[in-house]
Amino acid sequence: MNELTPKQIVRELNYFVVGQRDAKRAVAIALRNRWRRQQVAEYMRDEIVPNNIILIGSTGVGKTEIARRLANLANAPFMKVEASKFTEVGYVGRDVESIIRDLMDIAVNMVRSKKEEEVIQQAEKLAKEKLLDLLFPVRKQINRKKTPEAEERYHRNRKRLEDKLKKGNFEDRPVELDIPGDSMAQMQVFGPFGMEEIGTNLKDMLSNIMPGQKKRRKLKVKDARKILTDIEAHNLIDQDEVIRMAKESVENNGIVFLDEIDKIAGSNKGVGPDVSREGVQRDLLPIIEGSSVPTKYGIVKTDHILFIAAGAFHSSTPSDMIPELQGRFPIRVEMKKLSTNDFIKILTHPKSALIKQYQALLKAEGVVLNFEKTAIRAIAQIATEVNNKTENIGARRLHTIMTTLLDDYLYEQTGKKKQNIVITKNVVKEKLADIASDQDLSRYIL
Repeated sequence: MNELTPKQIVRELNYFVVGQRDAKRAVAIALRNRWRRQQVAEYMRDEIVPNNIILIGSTGVGKTEIARRLANLANAPFMKVEASKFTEVGYVGRDVESIIRDLMDIAVNMVRSKKEEEVIQQAEKLAKEKLLDLLFPVRKQINRKKTPEAEERYHRNRKRLEDKLKKGNFEDRPVELDIPGDSMAQMQVFGPFGMEEIGTNLKDMLSNIMPGQKKRRKLKVKDARKILTDIEAHNLIDQDEVIRMAKESVENNGIVFLDEIDKIAGSNKGVGPDVSREGVQRDLLPIIEGSSVPTKYGIVKTDHILFIAAGAFHSSTPSDMIPELQGRFPIRVEMKKLSTNDFIKILTHPKSALIKQYQALLKAEGVVLNFEKTAIRAIAQIATEVNNKTENIGARRLHTIMTTLLDDYLYEQTGKKKQNIVITKNVVKEKLADIASDQDLSRYIL
C-alpha cells in the first residue's frame, strides 16, 4: 500500500472504470490517507478519522465498480450492502451491525486463504503421505517387529509407490477418507430480527460443546488429494493469529459500500415503510461514526472503517438525511453521465471490455469476431440515444444492445466450423433498427 500514490491509484482504476475523474480522485485520496495515518504518532493516530464519501449519480455510471476495484487494490476487506435492506422488515429493518459481522467473516476468509497459500507446499507433502497410507496401509504388528533389512525394504517400496503416485498411476483408484463434519451444519438458531448476534454466539457455544463428527466417504485419489491438502493446510495455520490479523485488517482497512442510501434519505411522516427511513439512518449512525460491534470473533471497532455511500438521489438530496449522518459523509462527488465517447471507451479500453468478453465467448466456438471502428461508434450512439429517450441506466444499456446485436451469432455458432465475423456499421444499423427507430423500446429496458 505504501507504494500506491493517489495518482497511481487513479491510474489503476482507469484500467477498469471509464471517466469519473472526480470520484477516482476522492477515493484515491481516502485510500492514501489510510497509509498516512499509520505513519503518524500513536497519540494522534486514533484521532484521525476517515473522510467518508457519497457518490451521487444514476445507475450504471461506475459507483460500485470504483469501490470494488479500490478494495482490490488495497487488498482490503470489502462489503457491499443496500441501505434499503434495512427497511424491509418492520420499522427498523435488519440489524445494521450485521454489516460488520459479515465484513469480519470476509476478512477471516481472506487472511485464512493467504495463510494457507504460505503452507500449501507443506500441506501437499503431508497429504501425499496420507494418500500413501490410505492406498497401502501397513500393519501395526509388522511395524513393531521391523528389522533393518525390513526397514530398508519398506522405504524402498514406499519410494517406488510415491513415484507412481506422482506420475498419476493411482488417480482413479478409490480410497476411504474420514472427512471432518460440522455438527452444527444442520442446526439453525432462530431469533427475532435485530438479534442475529445472539443466535450466532449461541451457535458457536453449542459447537464447542458438540464437536464436529467425521464422515467416512469413498473418493478417487484425485478428489481425495484436494480434500486432504485443505485439511492439512487448515491444521498447519494458527487460527488465533488468523482472527487477530483479520480483526486488525477490518478495523484499519475495511471498506463498506453502502448502496441506495438515497432510499432512506428523508423522513416522510406518512404511513407504510417510509416511516422507517429516519429510524434506519439513526441505526446506521453509530456504526459509521464509530462503535464496538460484538462478533463471533470478538469485539470489532468501526472507528476507522471507510464508508462509501452511493445513490441516484433523483427524488431526494443528501441534505435530506439527518444532520448527524450528513456530517459523517463530508466528501460528496457528483458522478457524470456517460457520453457517446465514454461508451466507446467502455466497449474497448478496459481489460475486460464488453467487446473483448464477446470475442472470448465466440472464440470458444472457433469464431473470430471483429468490430470496425464505425460499428463501435454506432453502438455507442444508439446506447446514448436510448438512455436519453428512456430510463438512463448508464453502461448497463450496452449489455442489452450487445446481446441484441450478437443474438443470431450466439445462437447459430456452435462449433460447426471456424470462421471470421466482421461487425460493420451497416450490420449494427440492420440488427438494431428497432431500437434506433424507437418502435418498441420497452423490450430493451432492463
